[in-house]
Amino acid sequence: MSAKVEPDDAWDYSLQIPPDLRGAGIARCTLRAVLTAYGLAPIIDVAQLVAAELVANALEHSSGPVSMRLHWGGRRLRLGVWDTSPEKPEFLTVTDEAEHGRGMWLVTGLAAAWGFHLVAEEPFGLTGKLVWADIAAEPSAA
Repeated sequence: MSAKVEPDDAWDYSLQIPPDLRGAGIARCTLRAVLTAYGLAPIIDVAQLVAAELVANALEHSSGPVSMRLHWGGRRLRLGVWDTSPEKPEFLTVTDEAEHGRGMWLVTGLAAAWGFHLVAEEPFGLTGKLVWADIAAEPSAA
């Protein structure tokens, strides 16, 4: 028998992703399953796009593992993606013909807010950065 989950209940999930470019797809599938389980279908598409961009960027620009954390609270989903690279996220100047470089522009357009934190040497040897994005429970029309 499962307990009823209320929309304002807080919860967290984490996913460890090895340095494999298939990780963005796995993150999208995991995110869809979690949000569906919590009755958050209206934000699935936006959350999947943002998560896929953040995870793909982390996998492309770091050499180690990546982790994605989901935190629901205060009627918003915070997606956090940690990787081993200390380089800040970049906004590239792109042309219409460019095949890459729009990821952070997409995150900025879809997320209610986003940011990053550099992670200094920790007692467990963790370094790199954490990039986060907030997805509102009721996305506003862009």
